[in-house]
Amino acid sequence: MKQMLAARLHGPRDIRVEHVPHPGKPGPGGVLVRVAATGICGSDLHTYADGRIGDTILKAPLILGHEFSGVIEEIGRNVKHLRPGMRVAVDPAQPCHQCDLCRRDHPHLCRRLHFCGLFPDNGSFAQYIRVPAKTCFPVPRSVDDVAGAMLEPFGVALHATKLGKIQEGDRVAILGAGPIGLLLIQTVKLAGARRIFVSDPLAYRLKFARKFGAKPLPRSAEVDVAFEAAWGGEAIEQAIEITRPGGRVVLVGIPSEDRCTFRHSPARRKGLTVLFSRRMKHTYPRTIRLASSGRVDLHSFVTHHFPLEHAAEAFALNAKYKDNAVKVMIRP
Repeated sequence: MKQMLAARLHGPRDIRVEHVPHPGKPGPGGVLVRVAATGICGSDLHTYADGRIGDTILKAPLILGHEFSGVIEEIGRNVKHLRPGMRVAVDPAQPCHQCDLCRRDHPHLCRRLHFCGLFPDNGSFAQYIRVPAKTCFPVPRSVDDVAGAMLEPFGVALHATKLGKIQEGDRVAILGAGPIGLLLIQTVKLAGARRIFVSDPLAYRLKFARKFGAKPLPRSAEVDVAFEAAWGGEAIEQAIEITRPGGRVVLVGIPSEDRCTFRHSPARRKGLTVLFSRRMKHTYPRTIRLASSGRVDLHSFVTHHFPLEHAAEAFALNAKYKDNAVKVMIRP
């Protein structure tokens, strides 16, 4: 049987690079993608550290990874818009397109969603992956492999920004200056935010935030919209405390303990709208246009690059935030 190299998670903090069966030829409506670049996401780190994310538990060895770009290696029957050799960014979500939520144009909320790198579906920390052709978006030469992989977290930031309903001149706070937080700084600015504040316990991340035009969050801040992008916890309550009456709070992070708590009285008295952001919705075409235009920076905070053979080292470094790591990219 044909083999390929992949990084599989066998249990908490147990990444092993090993030979596994090649995915094989794509079926009707599918494609085989040769992975070019794939980023480590905070959700990957959740599963890596805990053997689960939320209520999704790792029950067998799994190839993680869902932020990726690649090259079409082979196409299945009935695939018309792609051809071998095309460079593509890949949406890792695979909705059923048949349930009530899909029919109501909410594919990100699909009741039977499959998702690359989320148990039991293998992901992109491998040399090859089979995906539905519908999830592949051709990218121009101006969008390189790393930027193509970054379109997925960029889409998450765009979707969260849309939920926040930013108005021209709004004051916005972003709690957490990891990759999503740094992308949110850019997307809320595009949406018209006048002043952008940011908080993060890691000083080196705040330097990146200042580069993108955000200022440290003052103690006395009051904002129109607050985005939590810090794995939940105290950041959720902080977001509620600093948001003005009638404002909006968008929760983007995923708490490790799968719990969300905050004081009820400030949120109630201020009549806040609290929204939970779920991945993205129809954002890839826009992310590609913005990346091509040069209006967003998808590269400067990609701080580390590793070959697939060193995936275990990459995860260990990222999980401990060593060497000023922000976004870690693996290049099969």
